[in-house]
Amino acid sequence: MPVRMSESSQSNRGRGVGLGLALVSAVAFGGSGVAAKPLIEAGLEPLHVVWLRVAGAALVMLPLAVRHRGLLRSRPALLAGFGLLAVAGVQACYFAAISRIPVGVALLVEYLAPALVLGWVRFVQRRPVTRAAALGVVLAVGGLACVVEVWSGLGFDLLGLLLALGAACCQVGYFILSDQGGDAGDQAPDPLGVIAYGLLVGALVLTVVSRPWGMEWSVLGGAADLNGTTVAAGFLLAWIVLVATVIAYVTGVLAVRRLSPQVAGVVACLEAVIATVLAWILLGEHLSAPQIVGGAVVLLGAFIAQSSTPAKASEEPVASGGGDAERELSTRGRAA
Repeated sequence: MPVRMSESSQSNRGRGVGLGLALVSAVAFGGSGVAAKPLIEAGLEPLHVVWLRVAGAALVMLPLAVRHRGLLRSRPALLAGFGLLAVAGVQACYFAAISRIPVGVALLVEYLAPALVLGWVRFVQRRPVTRAAALGVVLAVGGLACVVEVWSGLGFDLLGLLLALGAACCQVGYFILSDQGGDAGDQAPDPLGVIAYGLLVGALVLTVVSRPWGMEWSVLGGAADLNGTTVAAGFLLAWIVLVATVIAYVTGVLAVRRLSPQVAGVVACLEAVIATVLAWILLGEHLSAPQIVGGAVVLLGAFIAQSSTPAKASEEPVASGGGDAERELSTRGRAA
């Protein structure tokens, strides 16, 4: 009995750490828009801001890429998939989508990813999921509809919607690939090494897409306006690179390793709430009553989904997409 209690305590502690990391990741990702918008208004193209974000983060993580160069031989497909989907794909598809459809609509479609993750677990992995997890996703998506006020401007542009759906699918790839531990008998890849190479791959892909050689580089040496406050453009870029990318991706991947793809995915829906609140405080973009209610619904959905995850593997319907390797990785404390 003492052993079981100890295992249960470790499991609860590990999940608590995972939820904390997921919240940090959501806050870090959610702050990217607030920092990026002044740079865009100062004269930078959205895709150029994305390229600066990913390329800068890749440089910061380069020492870790050198340290974990063995991953190039052992996990080339994982590295390529993470870079193409979790880094370049999400960013490129989302920014292309908002050029054709309202930002709120694109954001809502993108955050259908948690529901798509449940579909992956149920129909591809052929594993049952709990009703509570499904309810949490439904509530989170419904809450997001209020947060982004999807009813305020729905322009039906098929290509734009497909691009937003592409961003959602790429985000599914982010959660699924972040959950990849070692196969039976193999050692799980170091998540920091995976992120480092993913950023390098993403930077290369985005270089082709964004063509940074045509960027207005002079903007970075000047200042940007943050709701009436003058802020150095270099400071905003540093925030986007170090906090909204490096810290966001590292804590996000570590959270998935300790939780599960769909639970971390639902918690990540808080990014939209956080982004809206920060825009309210820092950019003067006020929240309406439906947005406040929607934020509360997202929080409720995230709580229901995470609380439905079993503490350990069983024959009951599960809400977790990870296996034994994931649990070993969590208990060994790899990562940080």
